[in-house]
Amino acid sequence: MAMSLNGIGIAGLVGSAVPFTFALSFFGTLLVAYSFVKLTRRIDHAGSVYALAGSTLGPRAGFFGGFALLGTYVFLAACIAGACAVFFDAMAAELGWQLAEWAPIAVMTVVLAGALALTIHESKITARALLIVGFIGIATMLVLAVVIIARVASGDAPVSTGLDVTPLLPGDNSPALLMTASVFGFLSWAGFESGTSLSEETNEPKRVIPRALLLAVVIGGLVYTFIMYAQTIGYGTDEAGVAAFAGASSTLTELATTYVGGWYSVLLSVIAFGVAFAALLSSITAASRLLFALARDGFGHRKLSEQHPHTGVPIPSVLTSVAITLVLAVGLALAGASSVDVYYWYATIGTLCMVVAYAMSAVGVIKYTLSPKSGIGKHELILPIGAIAYLVIVYVVQITDQVEPYTYFPWISGAWCLLGFLIIMFRPKLAEQVGNRLTAEDLD
Repeated sequence: MAMSLNGIGIAGLVGSAVPFTFALSFFGTLLVAYSFVKLTRRIDHAGSVYALAGSTLGPRAGFFGGFALLGTYVFLAACIAGACAVFFDAMAAELGWQLAEWAPIAVMTVVLAGALALTIHESKITARALLIVGFIGIATMLVLAVVIIARVASGDAPVSTGLDVTPLLPGDNSPALLMTASVFGFLSWAGFESGTSLSEETNEPKRVIPRALLLAVVIGGLVYTFIMYAQTIGYGTDEAGVAAFAGASSTLTELATTYVGGWYSVLLSVIAFGVAFAALLSSITAASRLLFALARDGFGHRKLSEQHPHTGVPIPSVLTSVAITLVLAVGLALAGASSVDVYYWYATIGTLCMVVAYAMSAVGVIKYTLSPKSGIGKHELILPIGAIAYLVIVYVVQITDQVEPYTYFPWISGAWCLLGFLIIMFRPKLAEQVGNRLTAEDLD
């Protein structure tokens, strides 16, 4: 999804410097990932930020971080449901199908029903499905990227700008503009930490989870930057090429038709839909596990803390997560928004909630590093401090350097996080109760 959609907005802001912007986002995400890698080596808990912040900053901070992250998972699940409709429409267009106006609503409803059917089973089934579809999608994109670069390098391409290296540089763009554009790049890593939600269902979580998170960020960063470079030179780095990139509806399918053929575009559109569905499974899984963790510790109906006796899957939390996602995605579509709007609008709101949650984790690492028992060198404090600075910039530019309706989204995500803060203020005993389990976690 990131490779087909997120580069479009960046090209409209920074021109051909799309790969450089993704590299900048990659660096910022690595700073953020540091906090999770350090803490998940010492904590395994189904609550992710909820556990990490609570175990380092105290129970109320843990509740606040968990509440913010719950907003992230719920809004991102709705956004990905919209993406499924976007890619299904692209797939139908490639196959020559004529869709009715209500088709996006039907697609979102059907994919959520499919996600429900898969996520109520043992998590290994979901993980295998995600791996298979994900690897097929990555391989297909990489093949297209190699073909594009090879044809451009040999001069056998419909562009005349050649194998230009300037997209790997910032160009004439100001630092402020690059940071504004990097928000779209940062969105591509949204939810990289969601693997922590399966830590209580994983063998050797303190070894496996940190490695998985770091690999997710590093491999994603390398693939994203490489694919974006191929797309940029594939469209051409001149004014006409940048305009074509910024005006694309789905870059991968367009470039597949141009550089390989219509059949590959059809294949890619089908796989893109499958990958979007896999991402939906991941978001629903993460949202349900966090909802389960909150309810288990006292926040929410006790029913949400129930698990299947054999698989351990929190089925009531899964059902609730799917129902909320359906209301958000289909509700916005019924209000007149396009499936593209459903994707971008909820993606932005979810990412901004995520920024707040990630910052809580970074603050937790700072406090833990300063404690005598941490075993972490004080010189490493520069990394979580840098992460906080990056996250603050990401949030602020959404308020100061965006256009409507995007200028409203920071306030929506802020209102969600404020709700969590108000619960802490007016129900402090509940926050303490929720955090009791977290502060008892063993940080050995």
